[in-house]
Amino acid sequence: MPDLTMVEALRSVLWSEMERDERVMVLGLDVGRLGGVFRVTQGLLERFGPERVVDMPLAEGAIIGSSIGLALGGLVPVPEIQFLGFTHQAMHQIGPQLGRYRFRSRGRFSCPVTIRAPFGGGVRTPEFHPDSMEAQFVQQPGIKVVCPANPYEAKGLLLEAIRDPDPVLFLEPQRLYRAGRVEVPDDDYQIPFGRSRLAREGTDVVLIAWSAAVELCLRAAAELEVEGVSAAVLDLRTLVPLDVEGLVRTASDIGRAVVVQEAPLSGGFGAEIVATLQQEAFLSLDAPVARVASWDTPYPPGSLETHFLPSLDRVVQAARRTAAF
Repeated sequence: MPDLTMVEALRSVLWSEMERDERVMVLGLDVGRLGGVFRVTQGLLERFGPERVVDMPLAEGAIIGSSIGLALGGLVPVPEIQFLGFTHQAMHQIGPQLGRYRFRSRGRFSCPVTIRAPFGGGVRTPEFHPDSMEAQFVQQPGIKVVCPANPYEAKGLLLEAIRDPDPVLFLEPQRLYRAGRVEVPDDDYQIPFGRSRLAREGTDVVLIAWSAAVELCLRAAAELEVEGVSAAVLDLRTLVPLDVEGLVRTASDIGRAVVVQEAPLSGGFGAEIVATLQQEAFLSLDAPVARVASWDTPYPPGSLETHFLPSLDRVVQAARRTAAF
């Protein structure tokens, strides 16, 4: 069982799926000769050739539109959008077209397209590169939204995504691409969508997060433990489908919850979590559900992002206040 970074885990999935199923192909900006801007697709062009590893122009709408046509033609495309913020240029293809094709065709056609896109801050990227806009895609019915938090999760969730008959937006936290190594089985394993993961047990407060915020919450829980506060960490894994049952059960058992998201506060997916808990677990909560998020401003220059993003101190303070309510 090798220790892999997230980049290596993702690359291993693309390699094995292209070996297993000749219909699987990748396309996107610089995915071929360069091997992707983060080198996730490195080596695929040499192994599988230009018909299955296709360098596309800088036109996100064309990348997704081509993927729709390829899927309808019987292939299994895995397009890469270099950064999630660039998907604004393809929204007309992702929501109204890709997400609705099964619905519009009354079930006659499916679109097994997995869109890979890095996102999130913490690595001093330029403007438009770090935006966390996952909540916008939750508003696009027909698109599953998947957010892995470590290399093990990334492999199992990407295998599930590529084999899913419907569209998946697979969001990769760029600051965790090479942040560490974990054991990742060589074996073929899939992690089903819609099942959250209790990343750490606790009894006083639960920190609810997804993607890179899970790692932040784990660090916060370790710091809180020193103070005598027992904090659980719940990794949602997927926003669509959302594990409502697991979310409600965990929050109800503990009675206090803090939601941590990297996106700006207003209109973020954290608000959906709070609304769900208010409706489904109100009588089991002992304190208002708190939220920790980025500020409601445009993403700042890299030198200021430490002050913009949720910090360890802000998460610890919110958990401390909630646990003592």
